[in-house]
Amino acid sequence: MSKLKIEDLTLIFGKEKEEALSLLKEGKSKAEILEQTGCTIAVKEANFEIEKGEFFVIMGLSGSGKSSLLRCLNRLIEPTSGKVVLDQLNITSLTDKELQEVRRKEMAMVFQKFGLLPHRSVVENVAFGLELQQVPEAEREEKAKTVIELVGLKGYENQPTEALSGGMQQRVGLARALANEPEILLMDEAFSALDPLIRTQMQEELIDLQKTMHKTIVFITHDLDEAIRLGDRIAIMKDGEIIQIGTPEEILTNPATDYVSSFVEKVDRKSIITAASLMFEKPTVAIAGKDGVEGSLRKMRVSGLTTLPAVSVDKEFLGFVYLRDLLEIKSKGHHVIAKAIRSDIPVAYPETTVEQMLPFIAENGRAVPIVDRDNNKLLGIVAQTSLLIETTGTSWENVTGNAIDHLQNEII
Repeated sequence: MSKLKIEDLTLIFGKEKEEALSLLKEGKSKAEILEQTGCTIAVKEANFEIEKGEFFVIMGLSGSGKSSLLRCLNRLIEPTSGKVVLDQLNITSLTDKELQEVRRKEMAMVFQKFGLLPHRSVVENVAFGLELQQVPEAEREEKAKTVIELVGLKGYENQPTEALSGGMQQRVGLARALANEPEILLMDEAFSALDPLIRTQMQEELIDLQKTMHKTIVFITHDLDEAIRLGDRIAIMKDGEIIQIGTPEEILTNPATDYVSSFVEKVDRKSIITAASLMFEKPTVAIAGKDGVEGSLRKMRVSGLTTLPAVSVDKEFLGFVYLRDLLEIKSKGHHVIAKAIRSDIPVAYPETTVEQMLPFIAENGRAVPIVDRDNNKLLGIVAQTSLLIETTGTSWENVTGNAIDHLQNEII
């Protein structure tokens, strides 16, 4: 069951909202509705679910509706229609008092502009939400100090926030949100005001924190590199509409529209694309104890290959056999392939990235065997050509003949 479910969520700005909503349901465009009613469609019929513990990123350019959508989730902005459901609780139907409790205990928000109280110390800022909940002073100070240490600010508890750097102030904002122990963390362009190096550092720290916290995080950004680095899944918005939702790898390998394609074309794919999306799942194999030398040579003739992965009868990966080795042991009267199997072969796993597999090409130039991490069974192979294409950005149509040698030389 999802942690957060958004159903047909629409947000309209303007005086004639009902008329604009009616036109939207008739299929009128955003531009047509603006012209006829003077209303702006900020979010158009958003539908998606977020799982518990998921890092969900909403991204898009300025004006795409991403921040407006985020603010609808905790009703900082009142949606025009649709539902936001948190653990079967309809947020959009709550009274102001009930909503206040949800904001205090279930959802916390971290803003781009830190929103700190400059006349208060770090620990007082972090404990502020607990103070509003009338948590006893000793208890709220203890909780505040715990999260201060968690975000790497131990020793700064009594410093005034105005004396801190931008990155440290953002840590205070994050600690303040975490002090309430929320189920869901809403982060609106939380790192975009930071210098690039500090921003990268904060991304790394948030990734590390998430490994410990396992919070459900909804993160807004206009930066695709940031989205890919942080998100388990990414929702891409344009003109108030979600046009694609998927894992970083799904979005890179299968963009839904030309708009998404233009976003992803300059992304460094090597650190994102994994073996699972590149591997050929049913390679021709030599089965030790079954095929023998003649059977393996026959498979090579039929497939036109000079190298085969060798597996046991139950598909455990054993290594590779080469044509020349099989011919050599055949000339010596051997009938089993055991002596021809080269077992010193590096393997990869479904989650291994292209970047991590590149050294295998540099070492031997052969296909990379992909195995199950738990039982070493062969799942498939990734051809060196696939790795070279992902690394250089060359299209399949251009990878012929001498192009392969040229690409391989670039890598090696």
